[in-house]
Amino acid sequence: MKNNFYKTEKMDGGVLITADFDFSLADTLECGQCFRFFKTDSGYEGVTRGKRLVLEQRENALFIGGIDINEADFWAEYFGLDINYREFHSRIVKNDILKQSASAAKGIRILKQDFFETLLSFIFSQNNNIPRIKKIVENFCRLFGEEIENGVFAFPTPDRLKDVKIEDLAPLKCGFRDKYIISAATAVIDGRVTEERINALDFEDAKALLMTIKGVGEKVADCVLLFGCNRLEAFPKDVWIKRVMAEIMPNGLPAELQDIAGIAQQYLFHYARNLKTE
Repeated sequence: MKNNFYKTEKMDGGVLITADFDFSLADTLECGQCFRFFKTDSGYEGVTRGKRLVLEQRENALFIGGIDINEADFWAEYFGLDINYREFHSRIVKNDILKQSASAAKGIRILKQDFFETLLSFIFSQNNNIPRIKKIVENFCRLFGEEIENGVFAFPTPDRLKDVKIEDLAPLKCGFRDKYIISAATAVIDGRVTEERINALDFEDAKALLMTIKGVGEKVADCVLLFGCNRLEAFPKDVWIKRVMAEIMPNGLPAELQDIAGIAQQYLFHYARNLKTE
């Protein structure tokens, strides 16, 4: 265990990771930040970081089936259980306007997803709904990803896309997004836009670099920075966020929360989609 924010325990069939602060698997996976997890009778199944995961909520803990205890710290970090969300939440609820949304969704964690997967997935997400995004991403993995189990495919690496042409994406029926996918893959393969370069830049320069990719605007760039680079100052603005911000915080987040704007965004997104009533 790397810190006091979680503890791990080997269980029959997997590992249990218990958080020291509220954790909701459903809210974390259903808040629009990822597209390869699907609900099952007991929890969720999905593929990420080249591995198939079987997930289950057990009180305030996450059970991950099929992994060994020596993998627990990696997955605790992936699910944001290694971070002091108690402190983040306590800062946000001090703001009277944000208190309701933060209190209602405090189990959300921001995942530490693969940069390339996040970049391409959010390009697919443009002007799309979540069920269709999931279908496109899954078919994309089946077309170009490595089969890691029978019928289970990893997200394609940049190398697997180096010779892909627009016509090869036709089975996905992803419309105008096909040329943007090629543009993004080419930028990463050529080394013009890489995770290492992004991480070496300050926030605004990193965002500007992402936006040199054809089809990557402010919203997609912010999503990639938040969900694929763990830049917590990113604040993606989709229709839900724009609507709720216009109503309750037309002047934007207060300055004292700018460094964790992305966490406030997730609370607001959940609130706007699931809880807010006219």
